[in-house]
Amino acid sequence: PGGLYFAALLKQLDRRHQIEVWERNAPDDTFGFGVVFSDETLGGIEHADPVILAEMERRFARWDDIDVHYRDQVVTSGGHGFAAMGRRDLLQVLQRRAHELGVEIHFRQEAPPLEELRDRDLVVAADGVNSRVRDDHPHAFGPSLEVGRCRYMWLGTDLVFDAFKFFVLETPHGVFQVHAYPYGERMSTFIVEAAEEPWRRAGFEALARRRYPPGESDLESIARLEELFAGVLRGHRLVANNSKWLTFVTVRNRRWCHGNVVLLGDAAHTAHFSIGSGTKLAMEDALALAACLHEHDDVEVALEAYEAERRPVVESAQRAAAASRQWFEQIEQYVGQDPLQFAFNLLTRSRRVTHENLRLRDPKFTAAVERWFVEAERRRGMVDHIAPCPPMFVPIRLRGLELPNRVVVSAMDMYSSEDGLIGDFHLVHLGSKALGGAGLVMTEMVCVSPEGRITPGCAGLWREDHEAAFARLVEFVHRHTPAAVGIQLGHSGRKGSTRLMWEGMDEPLAEGNWPLLAPSPIPYLSGRSQVPREMDRGDMDAVAAQFVQATRRAARAGFDLLELHCAHGYLLASFISPLTNRRRDRYGGCLENRLRYPLEVFDAVRAVWPAEKPMTVRISACDWCDGGTTLDEAVAVARAFAEHGADAIDVSTGQTVPDERPDFGRTYQVPFADAIRNRVAVTTIAVGAISSYDDVNSILLAGRADLCAMARAHLYDPQWTLHAAAEQGHPLPWPVQFERGSRPPPRGRGDRVPPRLELVRRPPAGPAHARWRPGRGEAASSSPSEARGRRSARDD
Repeated sequence: PGGLYFAALLKQLDRRHQIEVWERNAPDDTFGFGVVFSDETLGGIEHADPVILAEMERRFARWDDIDVHYRDQVVTSGGHGFAAMGRRDLLQVLQRRAHELGVEIHFRQEAPPLEELRDRDLVVAADGVNSRVRDDHPHAFGPSLEVGRCRYMWLGTDLVFDAFKFFVLETPHGVFQVHAYPYGERMSTFIVEAAEEPWRRAGFEALARRRYPPGESDLESIARLEELFAGVLRGHRLVANNSKWLTFVTVRNRRWCHGNVVLLGDAAHTAHFSIGSGTKLAMEDALALAACLHEHDDVEVALEAYEAERRPVVESAQRAAAASRQWFEQIEQYVGQDPLQFAFNLLTRSRRVTHENLRLRDPKFTAAVERWFVEAERRRGMVDHIAPCPPMFVPIRLRGLELPNRVVVSAMDMYSSEDGLIGDFHLVHLGSKALGGAGLVMTEMVCVSPEGRITPGCAGLWREDHEAAFARLVEFVHRHTPAAVGIQLGHSGRKGSTRLMWEGMDEPLAEGNWPLLAPSPIPYLSGRSQVPREMDRGDMDAVAAQFVQATRRAARAGFDLLELHCAHGYLLASFISPLTNRRRDRYGGCLENRLRYPLEVFDAVRAVWPAEKPMTVRISACDWCDGGTTLDEAVAVARAFAEHGADAIDVSTGQTVPDERPDFGRTYQVPFADAIRNRVAVTTIAVGAISSYDDVNSILLAGRADLCAMARAHLYDPQWTLHAAAEQGHPLPWPVQFERGSRPPPRGRGDRVPPRLELVRRPPAGPAHARWRPGRGEAASSSPSEARGRRSARDD
């Protein structure tokens, strides 16, 4: 479809183009069933070629609702706006339009080798996920293939659904799910999916091993699926079309263009079917490519412009698709959730749909979820009865501490202490964050000894004057704000004796170094960092005593909460990670041994920390490096600390080794807090590029975490929580001194640059929100210059 659509668009722009399409299949061959389009994509198709859209619309099945069938309940969310049609119908529409415009199409023919097409101005390889062009030229395109951990089978059914349906079936083998939607008057798509283990336990592995002739379906598996989903199908049948068990492959390429060849659609990139159709992305590619070629006379320049414009849009879609795919791969961890929360969790799984999106689409649904959330937290003993409100403003109770909301100012190293002593800077820094409305304000990592500092500017708590300075900070927060204040205690380990962050992060001091301790004598930066001494029993006892002494000082200073820092490659974290712990004694080797010393320190600290006050533990749930901590190990680490009395797990990732490769993006660390919360049933704090109140509300309502910690957002806006309350209309009390600023000032208008969905770029003149549509007597195939002239006049 992507190749046909591109051919029609380019021919429409200039009839002089000579365009040939090679298609290995027959005109009426197709694999798959329905194709889904969002309203946004259809708007782009309408603008580019209303003739094609009109033909498509005659075949559309439209719906607004998504039904989640789970545990004998159906939860409905409306206002989603999708359309679907049969894939064969779409191909026929595009074939006819291309033929009308003069495109030459060769059916049942493989495309000639690229060597025979060197004289062509452009070769578009729209040859799918198993692209021959891409695979024959790996050095040119740099492909990478990521295989998913679910098995799925693409089927149809003659049961016509009335909405998009998710069926979640708990079987003796594990969870199976179905993604289903109507695409015509007589048929629906029916995609069955299951994680690897349930799929194997159900006996499908042996059937999948069989070799089937090309085009033949796995009929025995399909018969078993009809039995498994008999209650869903209600006597209707499943329809096969080359249907076999598959694993989804995410395709990425370092480059999409090479010489006069460009990859389009699945050949260049794939996105998991659970967020929509690959055909949708391919047709959007075609639209952008045709526009860039029309706007630039030089093909090479046009291809560079196409990739530069389209790649960020595609990569954003792939990140959303990866989050969605991973959610379904881990669906077992959610099957204990209430149906309302489960449905909200499912709908927001990709992070593209959020609490605010759903509130605008279906306010009754989100209001019901919010009411359920407050009642569920009351039953858990986390909160007394309160009126429904945005989830971030629902209080939470940890032991004897009640936080007024779920926002945490994350620990942020300021490197501005003198010999461990904090000063006025810290009072203003943390005091302003507490005045800004957050429920909990955390100190930076406070080091338990001079040798445990990261840099000479790090805060410490080994002297009486350190304790007095922190007591001053705590007294200010308690006197002027409803916020709680927590202290994070840690020891730098092998990452100590380094320069201030802005003088060279992680680089060793030029002079004045102090000796380092670590579980194993491995320097952080090979060849540059100091080699730490491997700790013996005496060192372990001495460091544990330092933690205990600092804890007693923190209690006397009046802190409400204490967090033990077991993350980011510092001393306690370096015992846990297999990348930094190479010991051969009872403190190294298996995870149980690697956890032994951090748990000893936790127990010693918990024993002297007041019983009514909560303790949390920050962990690195992933090292972002081969051979590092796995998610299953992170879950085990969290479970161990919870069993020893941790009241919450603060789930971070990385910073263990310098050659890490984090999968950075919006809320990128939240899935680790999500897994730990839902597998261990422990309170979690989520961190990691959380910056909007919409994301905070979405995380909390979906049950991915209980609190959200933000660092950079609070550096950008110390009153972040107060502003979030004002924007949501929530009556969060402001400090009396600030009340006159509790209403936002008037704002100017700013327009977001939209993704390319127009055939040609809008001219600079005219309002950005206008969209030209051909009226009566105006030919849809008019030249772009004529169209632009009419559009500009109308905009004026």
